[in-house]
Amino acid sequence: MHLRRSGFVHLLDLPAGSVLALHAVTQMRVTVTSDVARLIRLFDTPAPLEAMVPTLTAMLGTDAETIRACANLLLDRGILTGQTQQDETAAIIEDLNQTHGRDPAALLDHYRRSRMQGAHPYWAVEAPQALHQAHPLSRRIDVLVLGDCDVQMESGFLRQEAARRGIDLRVAASFAADTALAGERRHDIILIGALQTRHAIVLGDPAHHGGDPAQVYVEDIRTMLRKLRALSDAPILIDGLPEPTVQPLGFADRGMHSHRNRFRRTNLALAERAEAETDVHLVDVAAALGMSGSAALLDDGLVSFTHFGAPGWMLQRPESELAAVHHQFPDRQALADQIGGDPYGREAVMAHTHMDAIITVLGCDRKKCVIVDLDGVLWPGVLAETGSPFAWTPEMGGPNSFVGLYFGIHEALRTLRRRGILLACVSKNDEAVVRDLWRYDPDYPRHRLLTLDDFICTRINWDDKAANIRSIAAELGFALDAFLFIDNSPRERARIESSLPAVTVLGEDLFTLRRTLLTDPRLQTPRLTEEAANRSVLVKAQLDRARLRAEAEDDTAFLASLNVACHVEPLTADASPVMDRVRELIGRTTQFNATGVAFTREELWRLAADPDARVFLLRMRDRLADHGLVGVAVVVNGEILNVVLSCRVIGLGGEGALLAAVKQHAWAAGWSLTGRIVPTNRNIPVRHLYRDHGFIDNGQYDGGQSVWNWTADPMEEPVLKDCADA
Repeated sequence: MHLRRSGFVHLLDLPAGSVLALHAVTQMRVTVTSDVARLIRLFDTPAPLEAMVPTLTAMLGTDAETIRACANLLLDRGILTGQTQQDETAAIIEDLNQTHGRDPAALLDHYRRSRMQGAHPYWAVEAPQALHQAHPLSRRIDVLVLGDCDVQMESGFLRQEAARRGIDLRVAASFAADTALAGERRHDIILIGALQTRHAIVLGDPAHHGGDPAQVYVEDIRTMLRKLRALSDAPILIDGLPEPTVQPLGFADRGMHSHRNRFRRTNLALAERAEAETDVHLVDVAAALGMSGSAALLDDGLVSFTHFGAPGWMLQRPESELAAVHHQFPDRQALADQIGGDPYGREAVMAHTHMDAIITVLGCDRKKCVIVDLDGVLWPGVLAETGSPFAWTPEMGGPNSFVGLYFGIHEALRTLRRRGILLACVSKNDEAVVRDLWRYDPDYPRHRLLTLDDFICTRINWDDKAANIRSIAAELGFALDAFLFIDNSPRERARIESSLPAVTVLGEDLFTLRRTLLTDPRLQTPRLTEEAANRSVLVKAQLDRARLRAEAEDDTAFLASLNVACHVEPLTADASPVMDRVRELIGRTTQFNATGVAFTREELWRLAADPDARVFLLRMRDRLADHGLVGVAVVVNGEILNVVLSCRVIGLGGEGALLAAVKQHAWAAGWSLTGRIVPTNRNIPVRHLYRDHGFIDNGQYDGGQSVWNWTADPMEEPVLKDCADA
């Protein structure tokens, strides 16, 4: 394919050698380095990319893959194109004609909005994108940013932070009032920055706010959420407000309604508001700025008590604004020194924070299991040589002395189990020795410390650690990219990184390990559920069942030995705590998932209240564990929209009990039932669901789908069955 620079793209040289690429129609703006600009200009004359690669590698001093990746990114952004000038113009005209706008200005504005990427032009700032940043990105995410300059100026930094994590982030940014943009194109997630009504929080006495200074701001957020929810069901992030670094009345500014406490109260009210909404999450801006030094990132000590911008912005103001101060202004080098010379420190910090939140909420690259080495990580030295994990006694000092480093790592790993992360260990050791020596004296803080019982899988032997990790992955049924491995040995880390590149590896710095484990977004979940908190117990029971199945004479004897019991109940509109688990189960189940149809929280509420619909919930237990909510069937007017069953209970007969309840309700309602199987490369276990439970194949196939019918016998009511009999 021949590439050329788009006829609508202009390159403008900027100070310090960077270049602005501007698309005249879409208003897309990208700042690039001079090397990237040279690559773009080389395609002013159309040429095939592959033929140009040798020339470009020699000219720019980089490798062929980097050149190809950079060219593909430029092609994706419309800076380069594979179309002729005539075809490119015709395509834009065709897109414009689809809007049927009579006002040319409005028509063009709609076209630009539908392709909007980045901030308001006045606030479009970002570091130039260089060749080395051009690498293949594994996932695309579209985010809508609504707010003022503080969040809009972050757009470019947000894209670059995402690229650093292998994500192609497309940012559309506008003012907070522009909620209509949420309905003009699809977005994966929406971010709301600080609103203008933050200035009202500090005005007047508490009585002027009905006793609650947060009321006006939170009501503004609630209204905005209502408008957005009418247009989009995407997850929404709300920025909390920064905590002021200065108080107007100083030490005397005290009490619950002091300047700083008004913002603290507002953040607490925003947290309550987020809990009352569906898929709405609060970003703790005050904590993020505080950890990086708020004084250098907030301008309330410089220009205004409530602006909450970045002080570095004053270093970047246009020279024309000096007229307002008679062209007399202090030397700004003093300000640059105070903020470390980086005018965009605030944007970089918040881009990192927002990307953490986006990854957490969308579940990008989420880790399911942390595998940890023992010697040198959970305790100092080699256990077989030291004879005990620690030599600590209370007389030596508190548990937060030197030994506290290791206690802290233990505690962090125990906390991950509460989030639903599984723990495993891989250690080159003699297992019998480890089991004999891994003990704690009565004075130890056992509630903070791990034991072997906390690990779902153990590989304590002298085998290759990469082979041990592969065997754990096979036992748990997880892909390798679901694992994080911790080892203090550089040689072992290099071995895993080389042979298992999909596995994330940590352990080079024990002083940062605890914080990394507790803050890495890949080890977090938006909400904690009862199922997540019990996941280690449930998976361990699943592994125990697998061993019992292998030892049993046949499946009948195996099921009888488990004493499986099922309970099926309808989802009710007041079952709010269950909604998140239902959504999680439907959204995350891939093997026993009949159609792939998912539901928002609002849709589940509507279905629960609809007399012509029913959401059936299956709970299961056996002698090894109480598995909780593991199955869902959604039925509307006799059509089974989906049936899902957790993979950990496949083979225990729960689907029979679930369909028996569906049939019984259909018989009472006078329904016939229709169900579909939509095949995927993962849902083989569900393919025969309807065939094995009395449904008839009606011969209708659409794109590989199969359609099944069941008609009730009016003389015979279906009977709910126990799982053991199903």
